[in-house]
Amino acid sequence: MVAPLASWPWENLGMFKYLLYGPLLANGLYTLYEEGNIIHNWCLHILLISLLRVGIHVVWSSYSNMLFLTRNRRILQQGVDFKQIDMEWEWDNFLLLEALMTSMMVYLFPSLGNLPLWNTKGLIALLILHIVIAEPLFYFFHRLFHSNHYLFTHYHSLHHSSSVPQSFTAGNGTVLEHLAWSIVIGAPIVGTFLLGYGSTATIACYVLVFDFLRCLGLSNVEIVSHRLFDAIPVLRYLLYTPTYHTLHHTEKETNFCLFMPLFDAIGNTLHENSWKLHKQNSLNAGKNGRVPDFVFLAHVVDVTSSMHAPFVSRFFASRPFVTKLSLFPSWPVAFIVMLIMWGRSKIFLYSYYNLRNWLHQTWVVPRFGFQYFLPFAREGINKHIEDAILRADKLGVKVISLAALNKNEALNGGGTLFVEKHPNLRVRVVHGNTLTAAVILNEIPKDVKEVFLTGATSKLGRAIALYLCRRRVRVLMLTLSTERFEKIQKEAPADCQNYLVQVTKYQAARNCKTWIVGKWITPREQSWAPSGTHFHQFVVPPILAFRRDCTYGDLAAMRLPEDVQGLGNCEYTMSRGVVHACHAGGVVHHLEGWTHHEVGALDVDRIDLVWEAALKHGLKPVSTK
Repeated sequence: MVAPLASWPWENLGMFKYLLYGPLLANGLYTLYEEGNIIHNWCLHILLISLLRVGIHVVWSSYSNMLFLTRNRRILQQGVDFKQIDMEWEWDNFLLLEALMTSMMVYLFPSLGNLPLWNTKGLIALLILHIVIAEPLFYFFHRLFHSNHYLFTHYHSLHHSSSVPQSFTAGNGTVLEHLAWSIVIGAPIVGTFLLGYGSTATIACYVLVFDFLRCLGLSNVEIVSHRLFDAIPVLRYLLYTPTYHTLHHTEKETNFCLFMPLFDAIGNTLHENSWKLHKQNSLNAGKNGRVPDFVFLAHVVDVTSSMHAPFVSRFFASRPFVTKLSLFPSWPVAFIVMLIMWGRSKIFLYSYYNLRNWLHQTWVVPRFGFQYFLPFAREGINKHIEDAILRADKLGVKVISLAALNKNEALNGGGTLFVEKHPNLRVRVVHGNTLTAAVILNEIPKDVKEVFLTGATSKLGRAIALYLCRRRVRVLMLTLSTERFEKIQKEAPADCQNYLVQVTKYQAARNCKTWIVGKWITPREQSWAPSGTHFHQFVVPPILAFRRDCTYGDLAAMRLPEDVQGLGNCEYTMSRGVVHACHAGGVVHHLEGWTHHEVGALDVDRIDLVWEAALKHGLKPVSTK
């Protein structure tokens, strides 16, 4: 049985819950039209304050997830996983609750709608009432929720189920809790009204500062310098820090205060290590954190997908990327950011997760897909990749795996350029294409006798063709270069060479139902495939799913082992927990402890070996058909 006031009354409405703001919007617009006065238009004020409160939480979340800025300031090092993100999905329920409660108060007491815009005495009164009412009231409620087993189990435990505090954790609670917190934030406001000092702007400022400080404490990023407290020791008791509040989330029986540790000191619930840990975290902010064991060096695909990042929206990033109309209003901003990145940005940390006590990070080359095909941009891109490899080598990273375009054959020979230039590298450079080939080959049904292959002269296409011909599968290789075709054919065993067939037109594959796409093909070129064809692909970006009578595979990918921890974002279009095969190939290389570089041409003889190693370590194939 669900405890009373534990679940939200609109929890089954989904996005339709926002229709509850409708009456406020309608009344506000009508009043604005009739009276033309926005100063006393409380409905619009409530909506505006709610939007600003959303903005505060979103900005704090973005900052917390900017790992390139906050990685050395993080208090709890584990990542925010999908479970916590889903749990906090409806974090803004409390904002809707408080907006509805406020509107009811205005309707019950119409004089509240006629407040002046500003009152300096009201600001002073709010500050005093916050200290003498809100702070002790919150401390009392909060400690009660922890000391009473029933209240904690049925109400407050939900808030503490978020293992890593985030700004959205503030809203991860039950109705009863937020009714109590509404009393806390509302008491000083009501008191100011009763004293006759109420004003619109001071109330808005109080609410927004209240939210700002809550998000500060829940940010999991220590930004308050210990030097401030060393200079003015009394401030320790007047302002809490992220470290202080994080201790409450890890210890649970201490540090109950709202914003002022003074009340924990009075109540004898102040954690004895609060100041020591804060100073330690503050000092560590200028030092490098834990060295990753494995790095996946990614790149941005296009302007639209650049918004699929945890520091833009962790909720959007926690689901596979799809192009949405709602993204296009933000496209100009993303485009400007792209130009800034082109001119100024360096390799940056994007995300991380833990696998069997190994730290795996994703670094990003600040370049977009189209830039890799600009001749004048290649040297700069290779410089970025080289810097990333040298940085990883200096730090002590064991393996660095190159994403799709970062290992482009025409760009750097599949990573060969860097290995030859720096022969003494300790970090292993891996293109991951051996596992990519293995994934594609193991998706092809065993009874297939003929395939059509585009991109056949690439290192990946070559390996796939040679492997299939050894299995006595007829490979129709689309290539205009007879010289390259003959070179690949000569690499096949003598008794298998006849299984490699050069074709120069798509029409030659009109009877073949298995297409392996390694070179982007247009809808017109797809039209030559017979009905029922399945398109396997290793081309970036993926081809357009044009044919409704055919099926399309995703890019080659594998699911990470089940014991992965702290993973909370999807890799481009991949499902949760699934990564591109080149990423997975680097993971396998690291887990196996292989000491060779995997660059340049693929060793066909290692395809099955790498596949078996991936399965042994718990990586799983992802069925795309």
